[in-house]
Amino acid sequence: MYAIVDFKGTQLKVEKDQTVRVPYLHEYEVGVKFEIPRVLLLHTDKDTIIGQPTVKSAKVLAEVVGHLKDKKVIVFKKKKRKGYEKKQGHRQNYTEIIIKDIIK
Repeated sequence: MYAIVDFKGTQLKVEKDQTVRVPYLHEYEVGVKFEIPRVLLLHTDKDTIIGQPTVKSAKVLAEVVGHLKDKKVIVFKKKKRKGYEKKQGHRQNYTEIIIKDIIK
């Protein structure tokens, strides 16, 4: 069984006991359980339910595992023959969640 959910502007395909990286959730502490109510598609062994726009009474239960930082991205700007060079680094924050259950 899997579900496609709309979470913080991104669509994710999730299954039970799967770990997913999502944009940083500053409002949740580590260990907090929450639900994702916007389920767009729900696929079981027997059938597939497509939402219009969402599947009614379906939700996904998740738990926050941790808040982490991604690998460093180097931003390098240069203008040829002008002597202009600028190098910056950036590490994006993200939250790792685990999908506890998919409720039909």
